[in-house]
Amino acid sequence: MKTLKIKIALFAIVVLTSCQAIKTAVFDQYSYQKTTELKVETIILIENATSPYENHKEIVEKLLLDIEKLKEYEKNKPNNEITFAMWTVLSDKEKNLVGSFFKLWKEKQKLSPTFVEESKKQIEEAFDLLIQYEIKKDKTSKDNLLAIISQ
Repeated sequence: MKTLKIKIALFAIVVLTSCQAIKTAVFDQYSYQKTTELKVETIILIENATSPYENHKEIVEKLLLDIEKLKEYEKNKPNNEITFAMWTVLSDKEKNLVGSFFKLWKEKQKLSPTFVEESKKQIEEAFDLLIQYEIKKDKTSKDNLLAIISQ
């Protein structure tokens, strides 16, 4: 009888844990709005990376701070691990997206037009995937984000 109770308890834990793992945060208008704003601001700044970083330093720092603020917001929403993880990847200075782009620009002071265009495409696509995930919260948009996160 004791073994049966333990098995039932373990089964209940597995079921509850499984249900918890598949929960996804609901659509959040604020997250959607801020993500689209940050995408536009980021793309505009990237387009300026062929000119000296020092001319844009304050705007870059403000943008990176705004990204950190939204990342903190996303971190504290329930069932929002995927969106938070994507913001972490976007802002990471070693992951070849927003954080690393601005780090490189700062180090090199100017970037080539070809590099800027290629980086812009990648970063724009990453933002678009994040925006689509916020809108749809479906398996396809989730899988697309997970592919970037796991790289």
